[in-house]
Amino acid sequence: MRKTIADAPKLSEGRFVTADGMTLYTFDNDTTPGVSACTGGCMSNWPAATAEPTDKPSGDWTLIPSPDGKQQWAYKGHPLYHYAADKQAGDAKGDGFKEIWHIARP
Repeated sequence: MRKTIADAPKLSEGRFVTADGMTLYTFDNDTTPGVSACTGGCMSNWPAATAEPTDKPSGDWTLIPSPDGKQQWAYKGHPLYHYAADKQAGDAKGDGFKEIWHIARP
């Protein structure tokens, strides 16, 4: 699974995905805009949707520091994540996980 996103995520069928169609997620515990609460072991199942060094934020899309020191995509201040169990484009196995993970939507 690709962890780095070239360019801002895209909208597909009402949800945000990477350029290769992988679903992106938000985390209810991210309560401070622009700050990821997914640290330590959380990051192994929910890796940050990190940006390429050449990516530029625009409009509602921003880049925030991720816990691993990279730049993470955020939409309207909400950090975005991948789910490790999603293996192919269109998978959305993390939606509703523990009732705190959700598909990222506008």
